[in-house]
Amino acid sequence: MKLGSFRCLGAAACFLAICVFPVATSAGAPPRVVHVFVALADNQHQGIVPVPSFLGNGEDPAHNLYWGAVFGVKTYFKNSAEWELLRCNHATKMEVLERCIFRNRGGADVYLIADAYDGSQIKKCVTDFLAAAAGAVPENIWVPTKSLEISIAAGGAADLLVYVGHDAFMDFQIPSIVGKKEGKPRRTIILACASRPYFASYLRATGAEPLLWTTGLMAPEAYTLQAALTGWIAGESDQAIRDRAAAAYDKYQKCGARAALRLFATGW
Repeated sequence: MKLGSFRCLGAAACFLAICVFPVATSAGAPPRVVHVFVALADNQHQGIVPVPSFLGNGEDPAHNLYWGAVFGVKTYFKNSAEWELLRCNHATKMEVLERCIFRNRGGADVYLIADAYDGSQIKKCVTDFLAAAAGAVPENIWVPTKSLEISIAAGGAADLLVYVGHDAFMDFQIPSIVGKKEGKPRRTIILACASRPYFASYLRATGAEPLLWTTGLMAPEAYTLQAALTGWIAGESDQAIRDRAAAAYDKYQKCGARAALRLFATGW
């Protein structure tokens, strides 16, 4: 952890530096955290309608349809006026090819953690998403600020869990993950084809609540997620968030306002 211009002189001095320069903390409420699990599009390992090879290489996040392409999570949020990219780096999990951390530019103290999973590891991606939705495997992540780094709660301790990618349960099943019923409410957004019928039984087991999911085939691109998050950060109603998502989807997909609204659902 880099702390200003302090220079460590040996292991003892490094330990002293951590003690002398404590982590920045907030006297108010802790930051709200959105944790996004992205299964990179993969022509070879997923049952998707094939896309151009440079977009459908699940081992290449830089150009992938759901990550590095113009409407991919990393690129879209990086270019957004609403979000500031703080850092991108290789994550600690082998399956995660890149992790990006964003901070909302508005007045709200909100961070977004986005993990790009190797497309061949989509089963691991949905399993990790559901485990987090169940409140399992909480994670503390260090994020940079203008002065020090702070620790935020992600994984099973995040406020909002998001899955983006192919609907894996069209191809395979996994054991249900039973979640905690106590603790702070955990909410989810699932941007995948027909996620409500395919994810419903899994999500019920986790104990999390669906904020936004889908009823039919769709393109899980990042403009829909950003629109939903704008409403969530502002404290809007679930229906207003659904309306925002549908409006954004229609804007880019030109599918018609009514069709877009039918595509998205909130709650059970």
